Amino acid sequence: MEAPLKSLPLTEAAQVAQADAQPDLLPDIRTLSADELAMQLAEWGEPGFRVKQVQDWLWQRRAHRLEDMTDLSKTLRQRLTEHYGLYRIRIQQRHVSEDGTVKFIFELYDGQVVEGVLIPTPERQTACISSQVGCSLNCKFCATGYLPLGRNLLPFEIFDQVAAIDHEARATYGKPLTNVVYMGMGEPLLNYRGVLQSIHHLTRPDAMGLSARRITLSTSGIAKMIRRLADDGFRAEFALSLHAANDRKRSEIMPINDTNNLQALRQALEYFYARTKTLVTYEYCVFDHFNDGVEDAIELAAFTRHVPSKVNLIEYNPVEESPLNRASNNRMHAFKRELEARGVNVTIRRSRGRDIAGACGQLALRQLRA
Repeated sequence: MEAPLKSLPLTEAAQVAQADAQPDLLPDIRTLSADELAMQLAEWGEPGFRVKQVQDWLWQRRAHRLEDMTDLSKTLRQRLTEHYGLYRIRIQQRHVSEDGTVKFIFELYDGQVVEGVLIPTPERQTACISSQVGCSLNCKFCATGYLPLGRNLLPFEIFDQVAAIDHEARATYGKPLTNVVYMGMGEPLLNYRGVLQSIHHLTRPDAMGLSARRITLSTSGIAKMIRRLADDGFRAEFALSLHAANDRKRSEIMPINDTNNLQALRQALEYFYARTKTLVTYEYCVFDHFNDGVEDAIELAAFTRHVPSKVNLIEYNPVEESPLNRASNNRMHAFKRELEARGVNVTIRRSRGRDIAGACGQLALRQLRA
């Protein structure tokens, strides 16, 4: 069986983050590593096998209360509840699209909310999950970019999104989740440790047990953190939200490009591929008469040659705050042909869940605000 992604030291940071948000709450027991849990149980005189029992309840059986761990002694359960909490996320709203896509508004332990999406197809069941409350990057085409940044999600909050969406997939479609994409609210690389720790839990055989190759991290492009992924032995799939292969245009719609320009990204991607041998996926929203011309295709083809890659052309889902518009089907397909003529491996990715504001770039808690 494929080994899980390695765990990064996080627990102290997670406990501090939770304490800062809600200082009157006990720390969530899932902020403890297995070693820290073992030390705590040993201090209480519990036998070593209790560690696996507690871990199974937390990550595989997904208990909602510490009192539910019925194969533990009453004394141990009482001690656990005196020292720790267990704060599962709560589904606040659920919206079903005419195409079968399901969008969730999840409430976190401190009352803040994020969105997640189940995207069902005949071949796969995909969870699109959030890594931050809001976002700080202000991308002009993304609804989340018009929200303020609240905070980073903790690893167990990210895991809980996947667990809830997996339950929906099984209950509604009779199939478990097959794929997870970090393409919801927030920039994953600005919650670096939280995201990697959550991937560790998702790939653990005694937790979710997903293959790392079924998980995709999508980033707007932070060069130093892409290099860090390579150094940390990142093994999941990797996608870069590019949307323009021209610095002037990219900076116009993605302010992050001012500090992480295309040359810096190219060098970081070359380093990443050299260390991981992971093919890079470029996500490219096609905007009408902005990034869909012949010159844009020439620039994009040139940029993709630096490392083995593929390009996903994405139907843009307009948001009311943005001046950008979706390219017509004719322009989308003409752009695709220009790329193919230059040897680019390219596909068109159709949007799902548009009618419930659950499609790519639309997550902005609109139903909740309404």
